Amino acid sequence: MDPLRIPQLTFTRFIAALAIVIYHYGRESFFFKNEKISFIFEQADLGVSYFFILSGFVMMVAYNKLERVDFKKYLANRLIRIYPAYFLAGFLTLAASMFTSYLTSNFVLYNTMLQTWFPGKALSINYPGWSLSIELFFYVSFPFLFNKVYRQIKIKRIAVFILGIWIATQIFANVIDEDIMIGRLNFQDLKYHPLLHFNEFLAGNLAGLYFMRQERLSKNYFYPILALLITLVLTFKFAQKLELHHGLLAIIFVPLIILMSLSNDRLTLLFRSKPFEFLGEISFGIYIFQAPVWLMLSNLKLEGYFGLHEKTDGNLCFFIRLIILIGISAISYVLFEKPIRERLRRS
Repeated sequence: MDPLRIPQLTFTRFIAALAIVIYHYGRESFFFKNEKISFIFEQADLGVSYFFILSGFVMMVAYNKLERVDFKKYLANRLIRIYPAYFLAGFLTLAASMFTSYLTSNFVLYNTMLQTWFPGKALSINYPGWSLSIELFFYVSFPFLFNKVYRQIKIKRIAVFILGIWIATQIFANVIDEDIMIGRLNFQDLKYHPLLHFNEFLAGNLAGLYFMRQERLSKNYFYPILALLITLVLTFKFAQKLELHHGLLAIIFVPLIILMSLSNDRLTLLFRSKPFEFLGEISFGIYIFQAPVWLMLSNLKLEGYFGLHEKTDGNLCFFIRLIILIGISAISYVLFEKPIRERLRRS
């Protein structure tokens, strides 16, 4: 299968991954704490929501020409792409923390990618792995959706079905009380639960279905894309009381993804270039290796190796770690992830 490639979307993964790293580790630095823009980075973890929607879109576009998706081959292909780096990141996290969680249930749940299904375990071992646990649920669901729904039901009925799930999720996410308990699940468990993010993947699938049914004539959509980005910033600024983490931003991300896929403006064409596409390819590493890199480059090590102090050199400490993170991600992609992926596919 030769899936349709949309390189400019690959680069947007890098932007989202970078934003998430800033959210976790850079919000307190001078560059991002400016009161005029800090509200953006205080909500930059919403890049994960973009990942989920984009994943659904890319999946639908890549497999759209097939009559049927073979579950085993499909799941093997998806795991080959993500599991080597995911496992390595977990191992590095354990090494940096002196293997304190090695023989615990956390270790088993992390390596089986099931942590988000168990109360209090979503952030086990390498905490960014929670989103991959949810992606695994998407991967397992997609062949059934493709074979039984997308290939057999008209798109209008599919749209109504997905819109209904999206609306129901937004209502639930915005009215649920933070003190509520559902069985053994509390609010934080629900925040990371796969079922509350499923609507994002479905929204991406629907966007992919719509995209593939268009003639896809390239046009300059720079100004509509810019308008959507401005709307996103304004949403961050003025809609902070709404629960945005469970797919509400699909109303912005879905048209943004479609328009970027169709646009031939100069900026989009720049994103299609090889250097930018490569940054997009290593974005998974930037996301999944962030915790072990920050653990390994502790304040004491930065002081010992570079003579830097977190309190007085916080900005420089952040950017040194970020550069090292990008470098490790690039090395992992070229020397570890790609060779393993190619070898497993040949076997």
